[in-house]
Amino acid sequence: MMIQDTSGQDTALEPNLGKKLKWPLVAGAAVLLVSGLVWASVGGQVSESIKGSELRLATLERGTLTRDITTTGKIVAANAPILYSTDQGTVTLLAKPGDRVELGDVVATIESHKLTNSLKQQEALLEGMLSALERARLDARREQLKAQQTLDMAKVDLEAADRESRRGDELIQNKLISKIDYEKGKDDLHKAKLLSAHAKQDTELMRDTLAFEIKNKASQVNRQKLVVSELERQVGALNIKAPVGGIIGNWLTEQKARIGQSQPVLTVVDLSAFEAELAVPESYADELGLGMAVELSFGELTLIGELSSISPEVRNREVTARVRFEQDERLHLRQNQRLSARVLLENRPNVLMVKRGAFVSTGGGREVYAMNGDIAEQTEIKLGARSMSHIEVLQGGKAGDVWVISSIQAFNKAEQVLVR
Repeated sequence: MMIQDTSGQDTALEPNLGKKLKWPLVAGAAVLLVSGLVWASVGGQVSESIKGSELRLATLERGTLTRDITTTGKIVAANAPILYSTDQGTVTLLAKPGDRVELGDVVATIESHKLTNSLKQQEALLEGMLSALERARLDARREQLKAQQTLDMAKVDLEAADRESRRGDELIQNKLISKIDYEKGKDDLHKAKLLSAHAKQDTELMRDTLAFEIKNKASQVNRQKLVVSELERQVGALNIKAPVGGIIGNWLTEQKARIGQSQPVLTVVDLSAFEAELAVPESYADELGLGMAVELSFGELTLIGELSSISPEVRNREVTARVRFEQDERLHLRQNQRLSARVLLENRPNVLMVKRGAFVSTGGGREVYAMNGDIAEQTEIKLGARSMSHIEVLQGGKAGDVWVISSIQAFNKAEQVLVR
């Protein structure tokens, strides 16, 4: 009989449980050994661990640090004058808010009976003074005519006396008259000369006197004309005119209200030029300066302007600043339209910087946790200038270092923390 195989001699054995567990136990022991070595490699100082998903990391880099202030503001008209009443009276508002007006259009009137009556009185007084001036001129002509007549008569008497004197000379030579008559003729001639000279002097004096009186009255008339002209100006100013072209802003008084002098009436908004009015936190007030560049954002459009004015006072812990910028046809601006802005305080080139984060406040700006592989190590630092997005690193890091920029409170002041 022939044996085919040895299967009949084999005995089935059950697997040993200890052998089944041998390799998993060996693998676990190896893992524990490696972990122990890792913990031993850091000197046993790692007492905390934290999940990496709970942290924000940032890499230190060199670049240009732009110190800026991010704020909001609104569009205001660069020229929005307030119109005031020129005298007390009853106001009539002719233009409504939103109405378009041109330069010189009458937008309101003031009814002042006192001023208009005063103008009429002064005009009547001026008419009386003009009549008096014309009367004085007529009187001056009359007096000059009388003086001229006296002078002419004196000249005639002088000529007659001169003829008698010459006749007396001829007669005395021929001994036809007495010496007494001859001397009397000479006296008459001398008297006629004196009367003629005095008449001439009186005429010149009369002419100067009358000219002075007329000039004085003319000065009074001119002075009165100035009074009337000023009152006419004041009455004309009762028609309040738009100093610029634009639209009516707001009524600052009621229709047909009784107002006093220099009381605000309404505003006119010049739509040809706008400025941005920004509200800057007072903590940055000392860093602002006229002429600083400002980046204005109008949705997708960004323009660069410059600070044109800074308010000297603080209101609600904010300082108001005005920004002048070039008008753009793509902009459709409206009064009080909101916008965002960035005031560019300073550009620092080649600065070691890192993104801003909660580590600045939670660490007091003096410490941070720097990544060394999977270990976050507590590091002393010194920070410098700050922008809205980055902060300058003066000490404690170099380009390429990775810092934890989120809050460091979760590290509990530990020197080293394992990041899982």
